[in-house]
Amino acid sequence: MRPFDGERRGYHHGNLKEELVRAALHLISQKGPSGFTVAEAARLAGVSPTAPYRHYRDKTELMADVATRGFGAFEAALQKAWDDGRPKPWEAFRRMGQAYIAFAREEPAYYSAMFEAGVPMEAAPALRLAADRSFQVLRHAAEVLIGTLPAERRPPALMVALHAWASAHGIASLFERADGGRRVLPMSSAELLEANMLIYLQGLGLVRD
Repeated sequence: MRPFDGERRGYHHGNLKEELVRAALHLISQKGPSGFTVAEAARLAGVSPTAPYRHYRDKTELMADVATRGFGAFEAALQKAWDDGRPKPWEAFRRMGQAYIAFAREEPAYYSAMFEAGVPMEAAPALRLAADRSFQVLRHAAEVLIGTLPAERRPPALMVALHAWASAHGIASLFERADGGRRVLPMSSAELLEANMLIYLQGLGLVRD
């Protein structure tokens, strides 16, 4: 879903949730995840202040819906980057890291709702499911990757997945922020992650011609 473009569409049966999510994405990009109210989202969507409560109990539920949709898009981006491990698992794994960075840069409002808004996973069953599904893409890739090593040299797949996640997430959160907290690098964040992943994978003996 594209961020809200400022056009007031008004309420039509069946699209209120989509309009509110679009408005929330716009407000997150302008004010951060905690800088707006449900009433502001309703006003931007062109509906009454009470209309959102037809679908959401409170702002937490609205943000959970935004985050859930974000994780769905995130999962798709990771799956596309992995591409069934082609042409080589270690190359595809590194490509997933680049997809992580790109998602943070290209979808900052979704990224913020997913990782910076403090929405509890218990806020909605769909949110936990979507978050788990996106991580399972990374874990599956790690399992395929370590499967290329002799059995006695294989690290735990979960550990590899968590290391890769922490590395990509840390770089994205520090150097791809859409707000004033973004740090400046003498190189691109993609280049930093590429170097980090190459060193890590070489250390495990996973990068081979």
